[in-house]
Amino acid sequence: MTWDRAAGPDGAARPVTRPRLLVLRALGLGDLLAGVPALRALRRALPEHELVLAAPAELAPVAAATGAVDRLLPACAPDRAVPSALDWDGPSPDIAVDLHGNGPPSHRLLQLLRPRRLFAFAHPGTPEIDGPRWRAEEHERARWCRFLEFYGIPADPADLLLPRPPAPSPAPGAVVVHPGAGAPSRCWPVDRYAAVAVALRERGHRVVVTGGAAEDDLVARLAKQARLPDTDTFGGGLPFGRLDALVAGARAVLSGDTGIAHLAVAHATPTVTLFGPVAPSRWGPPPDPRHRVLWRPHPGAEGDPHGVRTDPALLRISTEDVLHALGQLPFAS
Repeated sequence: MTWDRAAGPDGAARPVTRPRLLVLRALGLGDLLAGVPALRALRRALPEHELVLAAPAELAPVAAATGAVDRLLPACAPDRAVPSALDWDGPSPDIAVDLHGNGPPSHRLLQLLRPRRLFAFAHPGTPEIDGPRWRAEEHERARWCRFLEFYGIPADPADLLLPRPPAPSPAPGAVVVHPGAGAPSRCWPVDRYAAVAVALRERGHRVVVTGGAAEDDLVARLAKQARLPDTDTFGGGLPFGRLDALVAGARAVLSGDTGIAHLAVAHATPTVTLFGPVAPSRWGPPPDPRHRVLWRPHPGAEGDPHGVRTDPALLRISTEDVLHALGQLPFAS
């Protein structure tokens, strides 16, 4: 419910009923950014609705930056699982949209709220839902746009750019190196990142290293091996505003398949992204000279994106491969 403070002769607030649209995507930064085209499509199609996004609380600034979300409802669970409950208040949602996965746990979570309409993928475990079929090999951005088109909502997978952040970059023009990822299987070896950082500095580039809240040791090891000054080391998980400004103002971003790569794409910052267990055809950037992907899979082998050891496909990427890819980016010409 929203409040209209201009209503009433006494100037007191009056409740205003407004249809509410609940979108479930209780996942990480990269997942939210991959869902931006779908969120914006919902915003355009249903402008009279309050769009409430159920997602981790720390992603509230990202949700606001999309221009599509009115309010974030904090929701998360370990290991990308479906939350056990949603802290929803008031009447049932007019529309609930499952952007979390293909069910059935996410379907049932939303069904508990008794929405008037539920948009979700079809699943044998919830046969009452007449949704589109899930395609496992589909690109994440395209998947959710096709999903909405099934329900009559046009969506553009290319509608993914974020506005320029208002804050200045803490390291304008630097090459950002991000060695971490959501799982060890998607982390390229630190010593190889360090070798790339040393080579870039020898070529006259400023290099800064970033890491998440739990990646201080990883950041410190890379910084030590590359002999980076403290001013170029950003550990501890930068607040989103600073990270956003850093990435938007970067010369390039080098990382694995993780959230910062999606953030760089959202700002049209040149990227080199290293893929291992998951193909770039499912999570990679759109075709663009500013974005280079490296992937060395073994034929017929599918890795574990949540594994505890570096995926063999990543180990087949050399420092020379990465330096060559960086040399092909527009900033290098």
